[in-house]
Amino acid sequence: MTIYVDIVLLENLCMNYIILFGTGYIIKLKIKHLRILASSFIGAIYAILAYAGVLPLYANIFVKIILSICMIYIAFNPKNIKGLIKELVVFYLVSFALGGCAFALLYIVRPQDIFMKDGVYIGTYPIKIALLGGIVGFTITYIAFKVAKSRMSKNELIYDIKIKINEKELVTKVMLDTGNMLKDPISNNPVVLIEKNVLYDILPKELLENTKDMLGGDFKEDDDIENEYRTKLRIIPFTSVGKQNGMMLGIKVDEVKIITDVDEIINNNAIICVYEKEFSKRKKYFGLMGMDLLERREKVEK
Repeated sequence: MTIYVDIVLLENLCMNYIILFGTGYIIKLKIKHLRILASSFIGAIYAILAYAGVLPLYANIFVKIILSICMIYIAFNPKNIKGLIKELVVFYLVSFALGGCAFALLYIVRPQDIFMKDGVYIGTYPIKIALLGGIVGFTITYIAFKVAKSRMSKNELIYDIKIKINEKELVTKVMLDTGNMLKDPISNNPVVLIEKNVLYDILPKELLENTKDMLGGDFKEDDDIENEYRTKLRIIPFTSVGKQNGMMLGIKVDEVKIITDVDEIINNNAIICVYEKEFSKRKKYFGLMGMDLLERREKVEK
């Protein structure tokens, strides 16, 4: 069977380009097409040398890894070892997905004149099979990374939380917000934002529906409910997009327990703030907490 070097070069050049482009696109690197093309060309030359039997050393796995590192440096020029390892891992994942799709298409087409030499598949199968396999492999890998990233960035940051006040308990879900730096300005105690709707189980309706009046200092002296919680009320200042010098009503609770996969973190000095709107339209969580609450375990105030 006659094998044309230019066809082998073109096929591997296209496949390498798809793999490198997919790597950069998935991890949001700056794409420079000339650098990727040069790197792809180096990989294509290796394929020809491997097939021709020139320098058999190129066939061992160690040199293949060195070649992959060189291709990554040529295409993306990583700034440190951490970046190199990340790009190399994604490069191999995309390669495996691309190869699997290409082999699946070859299995369906079943070309008769195809064989492998020194790890390189050679044959007269249409180049469109290789390209289609590369595109499908890239698409599958991209979707998998997007789904995995979404689950890691959201689901893994959602915790069960138990709030206790005046012998009443509420169990709900909150999301860890690393940008939440809210604290009581006087006691420096951590603050958890909880939707008003879920707080009706542990706080009086009269209190929750008059938060604005309380922020303005409007207390009814003969209201037993307000008097019961008056020593627990806090005014928490905050700043957000579109609103400067805002105020939220905070309530000092008896205990906040964060339930993690490893243990339970108890804080007896936390404050919950009443949030008027919803955090999640899909009802996945009903509050926000900061990192400070995960890191601090405090004793009951005396």
